[in-house]
Amino acid sequence: MTLIDAFLHLLSPGPMMIMFIGVTIGIAVGVMPGITAGMLMALTLPFTYSMAPVDAIILLISMFVGGISGGLVTATLMRIPGEPNAVMTTLDGYPLAKKGYPGRALGLGNSGSIVGGFVGWIFLVTLTRPIADIAVLLGPWENFALVLTALVLVSSLSRGSFLKGMISALLGVLVAMPGVDQTSGLVRLTFGADALTNGFQLLPVVIGLFALSQLIADTIHVEQSTDHIKASMRGVMIGLRDYVVHGWNMIRSALIGVWIGIHPGVGATVSAIVAYTVAKNVSKKPEEFGQGSEEAIVAAETANNATTGGTLIPLLALGIPGGIADAILLAALVMHNLRPGPLLATTNPEIVNTIMATHLAAHVVMFALMTAGVLLFARLMLVPRAILFPLVLVFCIVGAYSVDGQISDVWIMLIFGIVGLVMELARFPMAPFVIGFVLAPMAEGKLRSALMISDGSMLPLFTRPGSLALLAVAAICFVWPFWREWRARRAKT
Repeated sequence: MTLIDAFLHLLSPGPMMIMFIGVTIGIAVGVMPGITAGMLMALTLPFTYSMAPVDAIILLISMFVGGISGGLVTATLMRIPGEPNAVMTTLDGYPLAKKGYPGRALGLGNSGSIVGGFVGWIFLVTLTRPIADIAVLLGPWENFALVLTALVLVSSLSRGSFLKGMISALLGVLVAMPGVDQTSGLVRLTFGADALTNGFQLLPVVIGLFALSQLIADTIHVEQSTDHIKASMRGVMIGLRDYVVHGWNMIRSALIGVWIGIHPGVGATVSAIVAYTVAKNVSKKPEEFGQGSEEAIVAAETANNATTGGTLIPLLALGIPGGIADAILLAALVMHNLRPGPLLATTNPEIVNTIMATHLAAHVVMFALMTAGVLLFARLMLVPRAILFPLVLVFCIVGAYSVDGQISDVWIMLIFGIVGLVMELARFPMAPFVIGFVLAPMAEGKLRSALMISDGSMLPLFTRPGSLALLAVAAICFVWPFWREWRARRAKT
């Protein structure tokens, strides 16, 4: 299946309906405070078991795109980021709406979203295959070094301290160890628990970390109420002149979003912050930022959606998830017996081309729905959390139980829900945890293969040019946070 064939497939009734449903639910979840796109995708994973792999990917990518965009509505009308990546939009979207221009704020953000999505798609299509072609040439030592580099990179770039990010990644690796040893076939680290014979299943862990932990945290503030501004269609449709005025801001912010999205574990929130900061620094009216600046809204929302394309590049080219949503997509591929990585484009080109085609088409559908249905989506903000959260809890339990029909998976989900809550309260980033959990089996398999080739010697890891170069990158990423902190302390003294 070529990329053109993938687009034609999306135009058929079944896939088009799946994409429409995915984008709609994604936007709706993005609008509702307390529920994120990652939570939605985690809850949806069990229900994709019976779907064809292509259709499952269409649904999840559509939810991803819709969820990233839906946070704009809540951020603008309630000053609450429906999605974490919309936090910068609240700074200027709400003030502009409060001045009497809610439609204008939503229209600017929506327009930035479609431009960012399109630019991200261009880079997704043009960079994925060349990177994958290079990655195919890598041997087991290089692949092992690549995973190490990814873990260090995601830890060094995550929010909070580097040490917390690294600890989180290593905890993810540790949790992936129990179960059957890939090489010897022996059961390890189960401590006599039969439920751990097959290790911790990905779905209960993901649902617990990203859905249940967030649900518990938000339940504490279930009665919290916030003033909201009534949505208006006036100004939602912006003209060609606005695209000209904000054109360079959109392109610059989109490039920032793509570049940051390619780095594993950083995500749309960081790209929005960087794009917002850059826009303010180069603006002729920086004093308007935080007071309802149109430039600020455009920068934040354009970068958000451009990041979706950037994060998919390492996933498709290297099999390394760029963020939480990509880790869930990786889990979906594994569930459907697909092998993510540089050979995916060769062995299953229909999957890669479907992801690329859906990324662009879902942004078009998102733009249309956000333009025409903004009043309807705005009403979802008012759904009481006391009604919404019990429904989410039911989906969490059903999703965890549906993996193998084992009640132990529900208990594992509950345990990791508490783990996720503790990590969040202690400000340990969870993206490194899940990426470490997902990549650990890959790293172990590559290391075992490499050691068998070298007769147990680790020396080739440091003598082969490719693996040595990747280790050097990992070392730089490891040292850089400490160097930066040392320079900051020295500057203060």
